[in-house]
Amino acid sequence: MTDPIADYLTRLRNAIMAKHRIVEIPASNIKKEITKILFDKGYILNYKFEEVGPQGNIKIALKYNPETKNSAIKGIERISTPGLRKYVGNDNLPRVINGLGIAIVSTSHGVMTDKEARSKKIGGEVLCYVY
Repeated sequence: MTDPIADYLTRLRNAIMAKHRIVEIPASNIKKEITKILFDKGYILNYKFEEVGPQGNIKIALKYNPETKNSAIKGIERISTPGLRKYVGNDNLPRVINGLGIAIVSTSHGVMTDKEARSKKIGGEVLCYVY
């Protein structure tokens, strides 16, 4: 696999389109950090890290609106790819849908949202947009 983050995002997107309640994804440290951010910002219901085998798994409970059955995640897209990395400075951090969505940024201080990076005045690699 050349791009594990794109695989993570695609598994989430496919599970949402199929209206699954739980999705299981192979774990890595950066995927765990992205999962924590999605939980903190309210895009997923819950998550659990399982230490199974050499790599482990992440179990994610997806969040849906009980009345309309729509997912909390409307769109999730990869920005920086292994073939074309997208780095930004603190003054050029993207705003997703005028601040309604989040951009997940990998910085020298760890993985965080665009708003946190803007407040700490640090830039980094833009991993994905979630809205």
